[in-house]
Amino acid sequence: MSNALTPSMQRLVEELKRLPGIGEKTATRLAFYVLRCDHSFAADLAQALLSVKEQSRLCSQCFGLTEQDPCRICGDPRRLPEEVCVVEEPADMLALERAQEYRGHYHVLGGALAPLDGIGPEHLRCAELVERVKRGGLTEIIVATNPTAEGEATALYIARLVKPHGVRVTRIARGLPVGGDLEYTDAITLSKSLEGRREM
Repeated sequence: MSNALTPSMQRLVEELKRLPGIGEKTATRLAFYVLRCDHSFAADLAQALLSVKEQSRLCSQCFGLTEQDPCRICGDPRRLPEEVCVVEEPADMLALERAQEYRGHYHVLGGALAPLDGIGPEHLRCAELVERVKRGGLTEIIVATNPTAEGEATALYIARLVKPHGVRVTRIARGLPVGGDLEYTDAITLSKSLEGRREM
C-alpha cells in the first residue's frame, strides 16, 4: 500500500478490496471517488450498507432475501403455487425475475454441491425442498442451477431427490446467448444448444 494514502484512506481501500472482483486499483479509485463526493453521499452509502445488513433476512418459505416474511413473491396470490424454480443464490432469483417470464415460486438452495470445497447436500437447503414437495400441491420443479460442473451435479441430485415423489422435474434450457457468434462459442455450449433445439 502506498505511503501517499492517509491511514483512513488506506483502511477504506483495504475494506473495498474485500469485495468480490475489486482489486487494489479499483478499490483506490472508488475510495478517491467517495472522498470527492459530498459528506451526505458518504453518509447515505454507509447507512445503506448498515441498513441492508440489519433489515435483510431470508424468507421462511423460499429462502430468498426479504425484509418481510413471507417475501413479496411468496405472498403474491397471483403467482403459480404449483411451480417451484430451484436456484443456487438469491441473485439468481433476481435475474429470473428481471426476465418477467416466470410466474411461479422459488426455492433458494444457498449454493451448489462442491465436494472438493467440502460443500455437500447437508450444506444446502435440499431437505427443505423435499419437505415442500412432501406437503403436496407441486406439479413441477424447474431446476435453474448454473451451467457449471457444480450446478450440473446439483441439478442431478435435486432430480434424484424429487422424482420419487411424483413431481415433474425440468431443467432450464441452455445454449447460445442472443447476439453471440458460433465461431466463438465453446463446444459444450454448442452441444447443449443442439440438444435443446426446437421446431420453428
